[in-house]
Amino acid sequence: MDLLVRFKSMTIPANKTLQENFRWRVETSPNNIAHKFLDRETTFSELDLLSNKVANGILEEGCKKDARVAYLGKNSDYFFEVLLGTIKSATVAVGVNWRLAPPEVSYVINDSKSEIVFVSEDFYPVIEQIRDQLITVKKIIAIDDKHGEYEGYLTWRESKADTEINIETSMEDDVIQLYTSGTTGHPKGVQITNGNFASANDSVQDSVPFAENETNLVCMPGYHIAGTNWGIWGLLHGCRNIIIADVDPNLILELIETEKIRHSLFVPAVILFLITNPKAQETDFSSLEFVLYGASPIADDTIIKAKEIMNCDLYQVYGLTETTGAITIMLPEDHDPNRGKLRSCGKALSGVEIKILGDSGEEMPTGEIGEVVTKSALNMKGYWNKPDATKEAIQNQWFFSGDAGYFDDEGYLYIHDRVKDMIVSGGENIYPAEVENALMSNPEIIDAAVIGIPDEKWGESVKGFVVLKEGAELSEVDIISYVKSQIAGYKCPKSINFIDMLPRNPSGKVLRRELRAPFWEGVERNVGG
Repeated sequence: MDLLVRFKSMTIPANKTLQENFRWRVETSPNNIAHKFLDRETTFSELDLLSNKVANGILEEGCKKDARVAYLGKNSDYFFEVLLGTIKSATVAVGVNWRLAPPEVSYVINDSKSEIVFVSEDFYPVIEQIRDQLITVKKIIAIDDKHGEYEGYLTWRESKADTEINIETSMEDDVIQLYTSGTTGHPKGVQITNGNFASANDSVQDSVPFAENETNLVCMPGYHIAGTNWGIWGLLHGCRNIIIADVDPNLILELIETEKIRHSLFVPAVILFLITNPKAQETDFSSLEFVLYGASPIADDTIIKAKEIMNCDLYQVYGLTETTGAITIMLPEDHDPNRGKLRSCGKALSGVEIKILGDSGEEMPTGEIGEVVTKSALNMKGYWNKPDATKEAIQNQWFFSGDAGYFDDEGYLYIHDRVKDMIVSGGENIYPAEVENALMSNPEIIDAAVIGIPDEKWGESVKGFVVLKEGAELSEVDIISYVKSQIAGYKCPKSINFIDMLPRNPSGKVLRRELRAPFWEGVERNVGG
């Protein structure tokens, strides 16, 4: 089928809130399957009624417009019921990264001032550990109905009315709040609005060939902008979303074949897991039309091999949570190695402006490296309750990404490095300061620094450099184990170098580039995506 015909037939109404667009989808395809999780299939009309129950339940718990509602759990159909319930009740979903350590979960819930927490069985112990610290939480709801103290989700949901709620919402209203790692150690809540999602819908429709009734795999976590976007786009385009709890390469390969998956979104690490899995050679990929990927570095060889094995179109995107996901796209034709564009992350999406600025704010010429700044309706409203950080990040409507990059003479963007020293490992953003704070909390460590080093599987992995107190006898294993008790495991150093003194400039700033240099010699630090 001609792609333009498909696009036109499936145009999502422009300049509408998510509430309005979901209502349009329900009216358009009431009896089509909206999503499937395990053996549970739900039609759009059923999802509409279930999310009405959630919305009524949220209001009955005393939540007012703009109140925060947290979700701590892996992907499921219930996550999207709750997300739609918050949208309909004009409250704001807070996606909590379930990989965080208990103190970090406590910080996110308290910082967001969440009033309800939905939690799945895997994370009951986390909530029990921090329950007394959750100062704004009125209600904890157990997703799996298997907690003796907290009300079960199904019992709670089924006690509520399924009547439609008509709360007026605007394009400026927050829809979801997602947390990024903070430069100073604390995560920041990114406020994503109806207007942001409307703009994202427009962008994806112009570039990516979704179509009604096609089967769409949702495997990236809902606490991540990639997982949220992919699920929402699938629903609004009338796709049949196949939801899985977590990334499982064996299961993904099985579902591609049995469910006739047409498209999915992966981070590069997942692509590598899939194509190196022995089952990949036996998997029937004939249903797969395209894969969209991004969020971390990817090797040229991996791209080439993925195209060969999966035999589908590939789209690469680059963006941040703060830009509601993608702001650039590299189209399938640019994945031809002969084009010489594999190291790029494509061109700006429609409606997106991107500039490269030097240290003094001057626009850099083609080929010259500077900070990537962008202006569009995709830029976040701001960082929740952090006006200073918002003012620093957004200046005159331009968002300063913290990424260093350059344009080639055809307008393709290349990400060269991280201005703010952020490490991207397996699609997760890790700020050195957060890890360094955890290291320095050990009384036997007197100084520490953290960098990202090349990692074939994850793109980058975290390496720590520590200066021990005189007489201390900590081992690498001791240090890594200690840090794992303080922060999420994926943020922890995978290796430790012991050093007598960290390199610093005259003002005392750690010279991370000196620490990185030996590990990146001969390696292009391709951190884009």
